[in-house]
Amino acid sequence: MKLKIQKKRILHSIKRTSISLFLLWVVAMLINIAPNYEKDYLADKTNLIINNNNITSSLRSDIIIKDKNIYLSFDDVKNFFDEYLIIEGNNIITTSNTKTAAISLTDNRIFENGVYRNLQYEILKTDNKYYIPINKFESIYNFEVNYNKQKNIITIDSLNRKYVTALASKNLKVKYKPTTFSKTMDKVNRGDTLVIVQDTEKSTDVKSNGWVKVRTSKGVIGYVKEKNIINRTTVRENLEKEKMNGKVSIVWDYYNQYNLAPTRTESIKGINVVAPSFFELKADGSLAVNVGNSGNNYINWAKQNNYEVWPVLSNSSLNNLDAVSKILSTFETRANLIDNIINELVKINVDGIHVDFEDMNKSDKDNYSRFIIELAPRLREIGMKLSVLLTAPDGSDTWSLCYDRNTIGKVADYVVFMGYDQTVGSSKTAGTVSGADWVELNINKFLGQEGVSKDKIILAMPFYTRLWSEQDGKVINGKVVNMKDVTIPEDAEKKWDNNLKQNYIQYKRDNITYKMWIEDENSISYKLDLVNKYNLAGAGFWEKDREKEIIWDIVAQKLGN
Repeated sequence: MKLKIQKKRILHSIKRTSISLFLLWVVAMLINIAPNYEKDYLADKTNLIINNNNITSSLRSDIIIKDKNIYLSFDDVKNFFDEYLIIEGNNIITTSNTKTAAISLTDNRIFENGVYRNLQYEILKTDNKYYIPINKFESIYNFEVNYNKQKNIITIDSLNRKYVTALASKNLKVKYKPTTFSKTMDKVNRGDTLVIVQDTEKSTDVKSNGWVKVRTSKGVIGYVKEKNIINRTTVRENLEKEKMNGKVSIVWDYYNQYNLAPTRTESIKGINVVAPSFFELKADGSLAVNVGNSGNNYINWAKQNNYEVWPVLSNSSLNNLDAVSKILSTFETRANLIDNIINELVKINVDGIHVDFEDMNKSDKDNYSRFIIELAPRLREIGMKLSVLLTAPDGSDTWSLCYDRNTIGKVADYVVFMGYDQTVGSSKTAGTVSGADWVELNINKFLGQEGVSKDKIILAMPFYTRLWSEQDGKVINGKVVNMKDVTIPEDAEKKWDNNLKQNYIQYKRDNITYKMWIEDENSISYKLDLVNKYNLAGAGFWEKDREKEIIWDIVAQKLGN
């Protein structure tokens, strides 16, 4: 009898344990199916939805709503809308795709794309932090802001992103997860408009097992069954930045400020961009302009041949590092230069600009980046491209370390890696102007340590070399020789260097040894192979009329233009 009772107790115990385990499993499944921790955690906060992503938990400061304005902290605006947002002097300076603006902290004004206007709002300062009324920045950042007071949700939609809507075909419950058992987040009525959440990488609906992710008019995000939505409408597509068709192939037409633009009548095979020397920087931030009738004729010739024109802006004739420093030092002086650039570009109706600032103080690195950051939106507003020359990394202070290649690479449409001079004319050791191994090493530096995207990099290559003369083992001269003018004496010793991808010659005259690493169709061909190997944006050539005519056939073949 006792044994029977014990067995019964054991069975009851097992049964209770089984029921408890089952209930625990059910609870676990319900938690897994309908977790709601994030919503509970954020229930007492103003929620912020940016492009259908709830980023409330990532905010560094709480949102302030005051006088119908929605204030985000300076750090949050910098984090989500403008990584280059800064405070300089008495201004908050911000940039977007097509706007550059300085908001005064002292005199209630804003300077936006070259125009001053009075502010209709204030910048708050609380607990030593600045707060910006983000709803007043819709035109600057090109987004739309809405606030649902009932749900305490703010939605911000970028107007350059894909936006798809649909109608509910019946009364629906919007679920937290794509399953019927998930918690209901919101309810919509038949005919209500829903925003279809897009996968930003694929530009397609976010779907799962017959469910589609949506956002309601109240800003609530969740899932409904796809079969229960109708009348899908694509309100707008992603706005893509205008790119060149195929590889960029740019040739520089250099002439100094005392000469006129060259007269061109023939087309140049294989190129699609020309860069004439129209602009030189002056010490007061204005431009020395060298266009005139000859320049206008040059532009007309380029347009007739379907070439884009990106005039060069250079600081070379200024030859004053301190003057450049002064121009770059403040927002006001940079804005003055930018206004001058925009006015001149619009006047001659070209397609972009090539900024070629060389030989700057290392201390100007950040201010030069600011100049490019603030110039880029102004150019995009008028549909013009920005190309910026950069030297090889890891060189001298004023030649190499004065550039923030990563920042410039993000902001500009293109950066030109000047693949020369590997060995400068003042060197005490003879060497090549542009060896393929050195060029490739620095392409990898641009891509790797500098973090510049391959589709931004234009590899510039030289149409010249140097004839070195040595006496008693010491260099006495490194004379520039144009590619088309290279001559090889019959008694010269000629060798192919497979690392440099160049022919090397050496010969003697009157106790002087001459050396040359030759730039020709062979060396240029290998450099063009590097453009294709790394799938770079294109190639550039310094400069027109130094080349051999056969070069253009090779350029057209290698770049496919």
